[in-house]
Parts: sequence; C-alpha cells; structure tokens
Amino acid sequence: MKIMIDAGHGPETKGKRSPDGRLREFHFNSPVAEEVKKLLMAMGHTVIFSHDLHQDVPLHERTALANRLKMDIFVSIHANAFGNSFNAANGIETFTYSAASAGTKRLGAFIHQALLLATGRRNRGQKQADFAVLRDTRMPAVLIECGFMTNPEELALLKTDAYQKRCARAIAFGIDCYSRN
Repeated sequence: MKIMIDAGHGPETKGKRSPDGRLREFHFNSPVAEEVKKLLMAMGHTVIFSHDLHQDVPLHERTALANRLKMDIFVSIHANAFGNSFNAANGIETFTYSAASAGTKRLGAFIHQALLLATGRRNRGQKQADFAVLRDTRMPAVLIECGFMTNPEELALLKTDAYQKRCARAIAFGIDCYSRN
C-alpha cells in the first residue's frame, strides 16, 4: 500500500502546545510519524510524509500531494487539547469525514481499537468532523488524537519515548490490519 503519514500541524504552528509550553504538538507528532514510517516500511508498505520537519506545510498542500500521488490511505497524527489550561479531558479519539466511505470507517476502527489496546487510555470514541485533511483527500483518511496536552497525566505520557513508540506501533498495526482486509 501507498500510505501518506501526516504529523499534524507543523513545528511552528501557533497555539499547538501544552499550557506550560513544554511540549509543542509537533514534537509528539513527528517522532510518532517517524516510527510509524519505519514500522510500515518494514512490513513492505510505501510511506510518504505530507509534513516537513523544518516548516509548516499548509493543509491544502498536504491534501493536494496525497491526491496527486494517488495514495491509498492518509493518516494524520495529533495530540489533543481542550482549552488553554490544564484540565481533566483525556483519552483517544479518531476522526473521519462526515461523509466517510465504508473503507474509511474500517481504517478508523482498526487504528482506534489498536490505540486503545496499546495505550490503555480512555475511549473518547470514533467521531466525524469536517477537517480539511479528511474532507479534501480522495482516499480513506483518518485523524487520530493520541492524548491531551492539556491533561497533566497524558502530557507526561506524550513526552516519553515509550508512549510515542506505543502509539506508533498501534497505528502501524491498525494500518497493516486494514491493508490485509
């Protein structure tokens, strides 16, 4: 399969950080994306990034690249936030477009279940949203939220190499399961 992995947002995207400023979302998303790529390539898949390590890439460029390269799936990796201060919001969420195909829903379900099993975090559900990376891609596309930067407990996890690798293994496993069904 040809898989586009998107480390959601960019290294300098404003506001995408923990309330204490100690974690920029990209500093979670990027290493997870790198590990997912490594794992999927070892499984025989082709993996291309939609993001850049050094600058923010506009969403329309990310989706246009995926469409132009005729990728089989698009997976956007994120760390969540609720407001601008620390709070109790926590857990894993997976988003698909509101008019998602059956294949998209299946991809989302595989990844979501794998993340829940691997992380042991709260199930916030599979949801629908009108996000550009879901709406403007022509292939099955999901956006996953691996925990809240605004939750002190989850923030501590998001910053660890062990949790990042656990999320990456789950994402890669979910994608590989989808590719085999």
